[in-house]
Amino acid sequence: MGVIGKPHGVRGHLRVNTFTEDPDALERYPLTDRTGRRFTLAWVHGTVAALTELTARGPVAVADRNAAETLTNVELFVPRSALPEPEDDEFYLADLIGLQAKSPVGEALGTITAVHDYGAGPSLEISPGPLLVPFTRAAVPAVNLAAGEVTIDPPAEILAESPET
Repeated sequence: MGVIGKPHGVRGHLRVNTFTEDPDALERYPLTDRTGRRFTLAWVHGTVAALTELTARGPVAVADRNAAETLTNVELFVPRSALPEPEDDEFYLADLIGLQAKSPVGEALGTITAVHDYGAGPSLEISPGPLLVPFTRAAVPAVNLAAGEVTIDPPAEILAESPET
């Protein structure tokens, strides 16, 4: 849901990059890192936040630059149970991984093994292949989570054979 960036100032504030539709929502979620440490976050301004680690002995605020530096590049996660249910025709990208990909005529194309987002919108990686298709309504006209499958209709240029080199 977010990644802690560089320290900001000397009071322990940190820059935080969020991957949520509403960045302010991050402070309402219970946050953990990969090791299970628990945190709370309070936005100070813009992308700068104050973090507090929740320990067995009680809350410990990140209070100085040295403590903040130790958290640089820590990834922040939220338990799935804390997230709201998606609206109709909305999906959590993680839910797409493992779905079977089929062509519009029902031909098996493989399995979605990853979802990438490099800034221009998400893409689905389908293996074997791999085949990389944009996650757009045109390229992915149907997602059926209950059936465990997606319909893939990739743009012609993706399917075109590359020239021999």
